[in-house]
Amino acid sequence: MAFSANDLAIVRFAISPMWEVAPSFRLLTSNTAHPVHRRWVEQVRPRVLAAGLDRGWLAELIGSSGYVPDFLNPAPDQPAPAPASEWEAILASPADRVRQDLDHLARHQGHLGPRLSSLRADPPSGLTKVTEEIERYWELALAPYWARIRAVLDADIFHRARTVAEHGAGHALNDLHTSVSWDDNALTLVHRKQNTPRQSAGAGLLLIPSAFTGPGLRTRVRPPDPPQLAYPARGIGTLWETRPAIGACTLAPVLGRSRALLLTELDTPASTTELAHRTGLSPAGVSQNLVALRNAGLVSAHRVGRSVLYARTAAAEALLEAAFT
Repeated sequence: MAFSANDLAIVRFAISPMWEVAPSFRLLTSNTAHPVHRRWVEQVRPRVLAAGLDRGWLAELIGSSGYVPDFLNPAPDQPAPAPASEWEAILASPADRVRQDLDHLARHQGHLGPRLSSLRADPPSGLTKVTEEIERYWELALAPYWARIRAVLDADIFHRARTVAEHGAGHALNDLHTSVSWDDNALTLVHRKQNTPRQSAGAGLLLIPSAFTGPGLRTRVRPPDPPQLAYPARGIGTLWETRPAIGACTLAPVLGRSRALLLTELDTPASTTELAHRTGLSPAGVSQNLVALRNAGLVSAHRVGRSVLYARTAAAEALLEAAFT
């Protein structure tokens, strides 16, 4: 992919919730073990299966491998768009583009199932159902963990922005992935089946770090949008590491013993009942302290079926990080 001076000037990074949806869903519905995401899979897969999402719209749109329809990955218009803004972008997908993507998917899969056939016949109506299911999947599988995932993605962008500042954009592009190389005003991707001329790719380049995209790269080329390149973020191996309980002692003088204990116990999202069982605190005490932590912006709540899961926010993650350094 050739670069002009203008193309290079508008290369940018972005974090995209939708670029986490497809690869994470694919991982959950596969039978393969994953060395990094095993803890997350063990917690989330039962919820996704119980909700029947392995038999819904996403299951037909996101196969075990291969092509994912481009309309599921609209180009982020901000450095870190909110999930709802990406759902809205999907809903606004032009009908002819949706049909083109589904025709491409049919060539890969051999046919379209009943749901996708109805989506092709009536994109506006079908996209409403698709986005409703995406939102449900997000709340079950990713929202309770988003602060932790987002911290890894932010750290990756910070590192690469510093690389650009210290060594230039070409060095940063060369450092993205072993299959990517920058030379002579062009970006080369190994194993890509065909060249991507600028006139068929859109201007610039959008670089998207991902926690779930896997060891390889994923691309989306759909003009007039800029080409998108999703790559594995640095630090994914530490994503689900647990912190030692000693952190509760460090934070206790500031937050109080019970709240510090609950915050460290929320290394993975949990319900009030689970936290009471693990900490020995009464359910009423857990609930009262979680309200205080939520009011302070340290905990978020996410409804999952009949229960509510509590998760640490980015502010809580930063606080714990400071306590352990």
